[in-house]
Amino acid sequence: MEPAELQDAVALLTSAYERREPIDPLVKTFPDATVEDAYRVQQEQVRAWVAAGDVVRGHKVGLASAAMQRQMGVNQPDFGHLTSSMFLLEHQPIPTTRFLQPRIEPEIAFVLGAPLCGPGVTVADAVRAVDFVLPSLEIVDSRVRDWKISIFDTVADNASSGGVILGSSPTNLRDVDLRLAGCTLHVNGQLAATGAGGAVLGSPINALVWLANTVGPLGVTLEPGHVVLPGSMTAAQTVRPGDTVVATMAGLGSVTAVFAPEEDK
Repeated sequence: MEPAELQDAVALLTSAYERREPIDPLVKTFPDATVEDAYRVQQEQVRAWVAAGDVVRGHKVGLASAAMQRQMGVNQPDFGHLTSSMFLLEHQPIPTTRFLQPRIEPEIAFVLGAPLCGPGVTVADAVRAVDFVLPSLEIVDSRVRDWKISIFDTVADNASSGGVILGSSPTNLRDVDLRLAGCTLHVNGQLAATGAGGAVLGSPINALVWLANTVGPLGVTLEPGHVVLPGSMTAAQTVRPGDTVVATMAGLGSVTAVFAPEEDK
């Protein structure tokens, strides 16, 4: 992408945030753009958010399952940034109006106690760097109309990030096998999906290693205290005003997201 095209893509995504209206797929406007171009668009947005006072507090890994990679026609995950404004409190009403097309996913959140900087990060390095894990729910959202996204669209759109709800029951890695940790996702008391940690690149730790080794050459270090979301354990579920979503993870506890009723806009 030429510099002017990059700024045009940023402007289109910015307008979707500001006007609260989805846009047409970016890939239609920029058909020759690459995934590398998409990350440049993402990074320009993040720089603007930070300049406006937001703070990067972690990262997320997307496309962590083989099925999603096949759907997008890629052979590796993608990543996005988590900023302080994306973190929402458990059990506190969340207005769906702050999102455009929200869906929700259960994830095992890593909280780092030491820095991770690739390339060359191993599983052993990643395990040593993790302070504890938490059950979490990620609200994924798309600024692209009807979720009709290509890999370029989702990467440029900060990996379709929306919000994060962290549970409050920290667990040490030595006390749980993340691969075998099962998960149930209930929406309004009804079982909506099931999954396990092994659905995330074979192990969520693998996603953390991939992330550290991918962002390291870009000059990014995963910092102590940062949160890393490695990918969803189940299929994403659409959320609506008034919904209550509970993810329960074996050995990790549960986390609850409560969405405000329509009248509480």
